[in-house]
Amino acid sequence: MNKIFIFIFFIFALSANAGEKKTTFNIELFNKAQSEGKVVIVSSWVKYCSSCAGQMKILNKAKNEFDNIEYFAFDVTNKEISKLFDVQYQTTLLIFKDNKEVYRSIGETNRDLIYEAIKSSI
Repeated sequence: MNKIFIFIFFIFALSANAGEKKTTFNIELFNKAQSEGKVVIVSSWVKYCSSCAGQMKILNKAKNEFDNIEYFAFDVTNKEISKLFDVQYQTTLLIFKDNKEVYRSIGETNRDLIYEAIKSSI
């Protein structure tokens, strides 16, 4: 019985994380943000990736805590966007400034390290 309860809890936990994810990347908005001189953050995710959900929560908070940044996310299975940024893995974090990629990490979910990367790009 305990195994069933744990299994059900695990399924609901994964579903909750998956529900928070959606592709917000749009090439026109990405280009507009760059032309306005904003620091642009892009992250990749995949449906059942809990570390992706954690990274996205951190980045959504950062979007509200830092001035002059724009944040976009995309499903790494979207081949067109993945190819555009040469991203092959979920939880890839990219930061752009002055129309150039200035930071890239894979799997980073530590809030302090992510915030430090953003601060160093502003």
